[in-house]
Amino acid sequence: MAWYRGKLAMFLLIFQAIFLVLFGVLVEYDPAADARTEHIEEEHGYQNPVDFYYAMFQDVHVMVFVGFGFLMTFLRKYSFSSVGFNFLAAAFMIEWATLMRGFMELEHHHGKITVNIESMILADFTAATVLISFGALLGKISPLQLIIMAFIEVILAVVNEYIALEIFGAVDVGGSMVIHAFGAYFGLTVARVLATEKSRISSKEGSNYTSDLFSMIGTIFLWLFWPSFNSALAAEDARHRAVLNTYYSLAACCIVTFAFSSLFNKEGKMQMEHIQNATLAGGVAVGTTADLMIFPWGAVLLGSLAGFITTFGFHYVTPWMSKKLKIHDTCGVNNLHGMPGIVAALGGAVVASLADKDLYGANLYVMFPALKPGGEGEMEDMVTGSPEKMMSGRSASGQAGYQLAALAVTLVIAIVGGLVTGFVLKLPFWNEPKEDDELFDDHQNWELPEEEERMINGNSPSKKPLTKHGEAEDKV
Repeated sequence: MAWYRGKLAMFLLIFQAIFLVLFGVLVEYDPAADARTEHIEEEHGYQNPVDFYYAMFQDVHVMVFVGFGFLMTFLRKYSFSSVGFNFLAAAFMIEWATLMRGFMELEHHHGKITVNIESMILADFTAATVLISFGALLGKISPLQLIIMAFIEVILAVVNEYIALEIFGAVDVGGSMVIHAFGAYFGLTVARVLATEKSRISSKEGSNYTSDLFSMIGTIFLWLFWPSFNSALAAEDARHRAVLNTYYSLAACCIVTFAFSSLFNKEGKMQMEHIQNATLAGGVAVGTTADLMIFPWGAVLLGSLAGFITTFGFHYVTPWMSKKLKIHDTCGVNNLHGMPGIVAALGGAVVASLADKDLYGANLYVMFPALKPGGEGEMEDMVTGSPEKMMSGRSASGQAGYQLAALAVTLVIAIVGGLVTGFVLKLPFWNEPKEDDELFDDHQNWELPEEEERMINGNSPSKKPLTKHGEAEDKV
């Protein structure tokens, strides 16, 4: 057991030492955060980027640490791990994602990684990607496996995002493709590789009244702040549209989820699993097109569709995947993030195919930069391989094709990367939980209150009262 603990501590400290050295050598403040920069006063005073982004960043930050963490507390014997490992993994990924994203841009910053408020938001986005994957594996992997998975997945997620958004020029302001779909299918593939019969039929994979109530705290936080997630990196009228579209999509999704949750139940009752998750799918389904001209009715349509698809997924698709494909999806990430992410990607292709100046006016090339005709020197840059020029001057239908290509590449990288990562995590070194008493249970990794220990073990070795209120001891 000592070596079990020691491995996690050893890897965390090694990673942290490496991060410290890399931050010391490569990372520096963006000029907007550097005291040595002379800022030019504008008519209404100097506007630092932090003033523009911080409120949105804080909302995203709460979603990552509070929303995701508490959403996963529905497992009645795994709540400490759900919140705690979410906390640990997100903090780990903030540092690693900052570095990995910086590595991709070293040549543009004279060999340095510059950090600012936007890089903080992007690091949180990458953390969300891995936490979505964690949802598919909740209760079935050790904290050490989670850290190793996060290390590998951050690399693949950043590379995939670069291909989809920079090389292909796809638009995906809310990350429905590069965050939600990628995270879901990466995690599901890892889950398939690590699948065991014990994890699929464990009696401890369940909730109770209290754990479901705590999970709803996560749901409400995510539901309230999702407009910020989808609009954090947008600007001006595009940010306003992203907030509006996400707001209405979530509302419609919530209503439809309650309706179909009741319809799918033989007694007409609503199921808490549906309400905890499917009500959020509207934020995913509208993510790709959130800042585009889809109009409020389009947002309501996407949200309604997401509510139905996700509730249907929980009721029918998840059991089918577990039985037929041997893919055990603890949190139902296929339903909340995977299928709505694909809906968002397809919607993005449709909306892109309709883009023109009548719809966007002077902002057409702001929303779809790849549609802008190339300027002087275009051919030279195309020959030398400049991504910006390689995608210049495409048609609206061409943009739609690239949106679909971005989705295809995202799914390929997620599935292939998940396969490789799954086999790495299957190595016997990573403390994988294998026995039934190790699955979906906090006692393997946490010091628990005495009452919880008694509930797990069925007795009290110390023979002390259960609580400070004087309840009787168990008989040995």
